Amino acid sequence: MAFAFLNRSRTVAPPGYSRWLIPPAALCVHLCIGQAYAFSVFNLPMTKLIGISQSAPDDWKLTELGWIFSIAIFFLGASAAVFGRWVEEGGPRRAMFTSALCWAGGFFVSAIGVYLHSLWIVYLGYGVLGGIGLGLGYISPVSTLIRWFPDRPGMATGMAIMGFGGGAFIASPLSVWLMGQFSTPTHIGVAETFVVMGLIYLCFMMVGAAIVRLPPPGWAPAGFVMPRESRLVTTRNVFVYEALKTPQFWLIWWVLCLNVTAGIGVLGQASAMSQEMFRGHITAIAASGFVGLFSLFNMLGRFFWSSSSDYLGRKNTYFVFFALGTILYALVPHSGEIGSVALFVFCYAVIFSMYGGGFATVPAYLRDIFGTRYVGAIHGLLLTAWSMAGIFGPVLVNYIREYNITHGVAPAQAYNITMYVMAGLLVIGFICNAFIKAVHPRHYLEEQPRRVGEAGAATAPAGE
Repeated sequence: MAFAFLNRSRTVAPPGYSRWLIPPAALCVHLCIGQAYAFSVFNLPMTKLIGISQSAPDDWKLTELGWIFSIAIFFLGASAAVFGRWVEEGGPRRAMFTSALCWAGGFFVSAIGVYLHSLWIVYLGYGVLGGIGLGLGYISPVSTLIRWFPDRPGMATGMAIMGFGGGAFIASPLSVWLMGQFSTPTHIGVAETFVVMGLIYLCFMMVGAAIVRLPPPGWAPAGFVMPRESRLVTTRNVFVYEALKTPQFWLIWWVLCLNVTAGIGVLGQASAMSQEMFRGHITAIAASGFVGLFSLFNMLGRFFWSSSSDYLGRKNTYFVFFALGTILYALVPHSGEIGSVALFVFCYAVIFSMYGGGFATVPAYLRDIFGTRYVGAIHGLLLTAWSMAGIFGPVLVNYIREYNITHGVAPAQAYNITMYVMAGLLVIGFICNAFIKAVHPRHYLEEQPRRVGEAGAATAPAGE
């Protein structure tokens, strides 16, 4: 078969294979699909494709272009939920390969849409096809990393998902530079930039697909001792669709949704919010610098908090997110009242670190509760919480602000109620997290308890 190398059986690691090659393989994918966070750099240029120096009547409006990112995030969650079991059963290489084709294909189709000036083709390209690539690429390495790192599952998933948060640092300047290279006085080089970025991402993601491996049956890291099953860490497994019947899945769904709603709601408004709350003190340039700083904390928080959860425990880590987040959101209006830019920046830096940390910690949380066997598929279903949060958060922030301003509230105070609402959402998240406990035994598969690393007894530890 032409694509036999994609089969799960062809992905099993040979003896002596280093598990430390798996995080780079995952990063090859996540650093590429993390470009989604930087797509906004194309928005303004795409409003001037015809007018060049300024928008022409036939140019696309910013509100129309905003739907590209929204569609992509929706299909990220939808594809992760629909194809989660397919990813789990087929193995990471097949999923990464397919993700690369969809993600790069999304750029190629979008380039055609820009060339023909058809926004619907761009929606179909980056939004639908690219969004499917996002979903498949996001979940493809998760269960594989957890199986290779049964001793440090939080750290392992944090290394990969950190890449998704950091992909924008590479994509944003690269996109601007490429558009500058392809632009002329009569042409904006968006279409050419899409083609080049699609080719770059296709190559890097294929490298990740080529080097990723599954651990052989019975594998465990050298010196690893199977931890005893505890109240919130199981050694058994729950089937993917059986997990939907448990209250634990839906409690974790709300835990993720509420944490992301609070963070994503202000993520897109951080620049405008800082300028309006500190009018005359924070310029547009300074605000863009803050956004870059917040993005850095978003990325670093994914690794820091997920690694910390290996020692604190997943439930306790989310308790920190919700308790500390509630305090920090409530402090943001106070920072504006006293005119403290330093307090504002500190609050948001920690908030965004916990926003990213929530994404990176939840796969290990699912592994603790539902076992390792179907954790990738269950994670895919859970990401529908992200899709919903992507709607809830921006709607809450934008409409509450608009309501306040239309009713005479000064722009500097227009976000105060929003911050208190977000703090209230985190209180609800704290309560949801408190109710999470071990799955009832009736939900477990009828099987012998498994090693955390892989099916079967870990009798022949391999090297690092």
